[in-house]
Amino acid sequence: MDTPAYRPDEYNQLPDQPGVYRYYNESGELIYVGKAKSLKKRVASYFGSNAGINQKTRRMVKEIRRIEFTLVNSEFDALLLENNLIKKAQPKYNILLKDDKTYPYLLLTKENFPRIYPTRKVIPSRGTYFGPFASVKAMNNVLDLIRSLFTIRTCKLDLSPYKIYEQKYKVCLEYHIGNCLGPCEGLQSEPDYQKDIEQAKYILKGNLGIAKTYFKDRMQEAAQNLAFELAQRYKDKLDLLEKYQAKSLVISQSIGSLDVFTIVVDEKVAFVNYLKIKEGALILSKTVELRKRLDEEESVLLLTAIIRLRDQFQSDAKEILVNVPIEDELTDFQVIVPKIGDKRKLIDLSLKNALYYKKEKALLAGEVSDKKSRVLRQLQSDLSLPELPDHIECFDNSNIQGAHPVASMVCFLNGKPANKEYRHYHIKTVEGPNDFASMEEVVGRRYQRIQEEGKPLPKLIVIDGGKGQLSSAVSALKTQGIYGKVPIIGIAKRLEEIYLPEDSYPIYIDKKSESLRLLQRIRDEAHRFAITFHRNVRSKQAFGTQLTDIPGIGKNTAEKLLSHFKSVKKIKAATKEELEAIIGKDKTQKLLYQLNQ
Repeated sequence: MDTPAYRPDEYNQLPDQPGVYRYYNESGELIYVGKAKSLKKRVASYFGSNAGINQKTRRMVKEIRRIEFTLVNSEFDALLLENNLIKKAQPKYNILLKDDKTYPYLLLTKENFPRIYPTRKVIPSRGTYFGPFASVKAMNNVLDLIRSLFTIRTCKLDLSPYKIYEQKYKVCLEYHIGNCLGPCEGLQSEPDYQKDIEQAKYILKGNLGIAKTYFKDRMQEAAQNLAFELAQRYKDKLDLLEKYQAKSLVISQSIGSLDVFTIVVDEKVAFVNYLKIKEGALILSKTVELRKRLDEEESVLLLTAIIRLRDQFQSDAKEILVNVPIEDELTDFQVIVPKIGDKRKLIDLSLKNALYYKKEKALLAGEVSDKKSRVLRQLQSDLSLPELPDHIECFDNSNIQGAHPVASMVCFLNGKPANKEYRHYHIKTVEGPNDFASMEEVVGRRYQRIQEEGKPLPKLIVIDGGKGQLSSAVSALKTQGIYGKVPIIGIAKRLEEIYLPEDSYPIYIDKKSESLRLLQRIRDEAHRFAITFHRNVRSKQAFGTQLTDIPGIGKNTAEKLLSHFKSVKKIKAATKEELEAIIGKDKTQKLLYQLNQ
């Protein structure tokens, strides 16, 4: 049961019973969920003495303003409730299971003559979901097996008894090639169809043994009735099942059904591999990454992964093999650390998967980091820069015959776009089509603002244009007193020439060079950003002009309308009352008269 909220200084009033506790900060945000055999003792450990509590935990404790808890019957119930609350709220101090995939399921529909098909959306009212599967390939293997063994329809027809009786449908190609027995025309009864569905369910649950017994019994029954052709068909299906199971066999079928979990820990991250064994067959292998939040111990991280992965992949195995002892006393399943034999081999197999995943992540992170620094070092060499250009800003202008002049600045940090640092500029001091003066204005405004705010200057400034635009940008830097402090170049589009200040001759970087491709990417991004902004400004201005052409509708009125409705189309769709609320009765009458002409 849930209880009234307690203040942090009231932790001694908590009961000495198992439960789940929740910490909230000053703004009422849930920041941590924990489980305990004794709520009183566990919560007291945070507030009593700081001995043994790490820095991250102290930081969390400082934020706590309210404590709530829920009593449960056992520690295992606390585990399940804790897992559900963490999944729902994702508190910032709880262990983060880094896995943002949407997994595929197989859905057995709730309808007459049920269908089985793949989906990634779980809507319980539609039927029974089996999965999730770790990959589409694994799911398709099961679906292909089911469709090879059983005659289950794939059409989307509504096979209600009335529509079948009224002969609304005709059999399709699937009937003629033997994949369906024609329930749409009443050629197969629903009880007979349901027999296949029941057997398909066992396979979806991983219980291949029951399905094998079914086909074996049907084969023997057909043989006794001298229906040898039918008996052969059942034998073929039995062979197909055994072939499928043999592909997945792990060590021996006598090992039964169990879960295997192993953990490998880094300083900030843990990797947990999960093997799901059903009737001696490996039906799932999944490795996940857990982000530490409070320097949790191995056993805590592993138990967190066990609860979440078993819940996610719907495991009901009563035996769990692990490589690290679990301190919590759990009565709902048995946790074993095997030392020898087939079960130890399963632990070794799981550890191999976890270590491989960890190695791949490290290699991938290293490759990405090395590539970025390699390209930046190459650019530094090509342009003879004093520092690694890990902060680059690029400027571009946009106008059409001088109309609606705007400019853009894009920022790249460590070779990647930093979208939050992008800036748009309306040209304020320049009249007419003058790209040079416009460039001088926006560069000057940018670095005046940077210096006023005390922010760091970039390591390289890139100007989209040739000598003229570069000279204008240099003038702006001189005005701001930072010329010579920041390297600046211009890049001309036609021949990808690189211009340096006060140098009449351009330099050329190898067309296949990664450093030139980075400059081109930055230049193209600045151009895209400027063009998009210019298009929006031009579009908004066009809307405004369309309105101000109406007698009695001035600029201020047009701006009010556009600010509220966003477009002329929405203004036309607005009711008379809505318009009157914005611009009054008289102007609404004039507006509606002109718009409806």
